[in-house]
Amino acid sequence: MRKRRTIYFNDARHYYLFVFEPPMTMEDAWRPVDEVAGTAVDTFIYGVARNDGLFYPSKIGRRFGTDMQPFNQAAYYRVWNNMQSLMDRGLDPLTVLIDRAHEKGMEFFASLRLGEYGGMNPDHNVRNGGRGFVHEEVRQHQFAVLRELATEYPTEGVELDFAAPPGGSSFHFQLEDIPQYTPVMTDWVRQVSDMVRNRSGQPGVIGARVYPTEEMNRKYGQDVITWLEEGLVDFVVPLLYQDFKLDPDMPMEWLIQAARNANVSIYGMLQPYVVDETSGAPERVHAPPAVMRAAAANFWDKGVDGLYTWFMRWPLGDSQRRTLTEIGDPEQVKEADKRYVLRKQTECMGEMEYDAAIPVELSAPDPAKKAPIRFYIADDIEGAAGRIRQIQLRLNIANLLSDDTLTISLNGESLANETCLRDYGRPFDPYGAQWLEFHLRTVRPRKGENLLEISLDRRPAGMGVGITVEDVHILVEYGSYPST
Repeated sequence: MRKRRTIYFNDARHYYLFVFEPPMTMEDAWRPVDEVAGTAVDTFIYGVARNDGLFYPSKIGRRFGTDMQPFNQAAYYRVWNNMQSLMDRGLDPLTVLIDRAHEKGMEFFASLRLGEYGGMNPDHNVRNGGRGFVHEEVRQHQFAVLRELATEYPTEGVELDFAAPPGGSSFHFQLEDIPQYTPVMTDWVRQVSDMVRNRSGQPGVIGARVYPTEEMNRKYGQDVITWLEEGLVDFVVPLLYQDFKLDPDMPMEWLIQAARNANVSIYGMLQPYVVDETSGAPERVHAPPAVMRAAAANFWDKGVDGLYTWFMRWPLGDSQRRTLTEIGDPEQVKEADKRYVLRKQTECMGEMEYDAAIPVELSAPDPAKKAPIRFYIADDIEGAAGRIRQIQLRLNIANLLSDDTLTISLNGESLANETCLRDYGRPFDPYGAQWLEFHLRTVRPRKGENLLEISLDRRPAGMGVGITVEDVHILVEYGSYPST
């Protein structure tokens, strides 16, 4: 049955066990839950594992840090001793968080990366040339860990993380094994689902992180459509762990429709960064509230049952808590200021990449060559015209000269008569690009799908290369009165 949720994820490490000095106080032990309490977050998901161990005293798997001592990093020393300081007081570190979440009125799910299994034969690991889930003992081990989390801890259920590879864990199969063993993985999901739902007491909930496209899931042995059709999971979350950039146009319509047909919940993932090193930026930049709001509005408009986020700028402050409050209600983001930032294609993702609107290269002047850039916005531009203060289209174009002649149209209408302001395109090499800032008065985007087209018509003599559209932003700003 579909259920609305607002979910925050903590990976146990970066903003928790890595940062606090042992012995751990109860205030620090409760911090991941307490920092999101009082917002719209009603579901807390905790990543209980990294590729080399579990962040709780498991009776099945290897505890993180067991094979690392003496430690070569302060963070790893803190992890071990923070957990141990709680255990020395008779407290289970995982139970401490579960109880705190329940005290604050939140559901608690334990999330397990499936491609790693510390403590087992390392030769089974796909990263080491092994065959992963082809080995029955791997399937049994991961099943036993999930059974422990679902039946020996008071969790509401578990989340199966199939989307961590390659950035967060090994793949589950070698590519040559996938055709034969995809049904084996589906059967394993059936077994986990049956175990979680038929545990003693309250039936458990089972969720799954999956890749954004159906093709990507099938390529790596995940028959998500069958999982949905058979009702093996209660919710799905599409994401690519390797790419932390927020994508307001994530291609998840296929999954929304399949989940809706199966009466299964789907939650949109609000990734934390607007740019990072993979997109050519010198450092990671967290998505500001207007950017998070725009993606949230798109996801709600496309039919998700809730939103899921993590890794926000830490320690969480007023801005982050405001965002966590807003994203829980589609009405709060409906007519609020937004900045839609189109996701960039990044070569470093390799085979894990999916189509993105930009960058777009125009290699030589050719008025007949129109580069298409498609984007989606949730705002009802026509219906809310009386409350929209302004709309801007901002294009960052590399290698652009002011003497270049461009033709730019939006949904077939020329922007030639719209006001255009220019600015330097980059902070460190301002000569490398220009921002074109269009103040849209007559030609405006529409709710839903939009098509931006750009052609490079002429360049000054002596310029032998073209231009590249590197960034596309759409700003929608609301006010009490319309602009005239």
